[in-house]
Amino acid sequence: MWPKIVPVHLSVYASWLNQIEIYFSIIQRKVLTPNDLSSLDEVESILLQFQERYEEIAKPFEWKFTREDLSRLLEKIPSQLEPLSLAA
Repeated sequence: MWPKIVPVHLSVYASWLNQIEIYFSIIQRKVLTPNDLSSLDEVESILLQFQERYEEIAKPFEWKFTREDLSRLLEKIPSQLEPLSLAA
């Protein structure tokens, strides 16, 4: 029997959520697929093994998109939208 699902309140900041989604995506693709695990004990064991290995090899994420990069990007948007309004 699967354990009861308890709601968890998480932060709504996108960068934090994106990292969690990436992590769970990795677990889905590399650990839980194909779904040939026969018991919850086996699922628990394989997830804990994955976590231990992941902690050994994981490296900090280095954000490269700065505020200056964002400002430059935002400055370009109006000039890129202008030709679209003329086409309509």
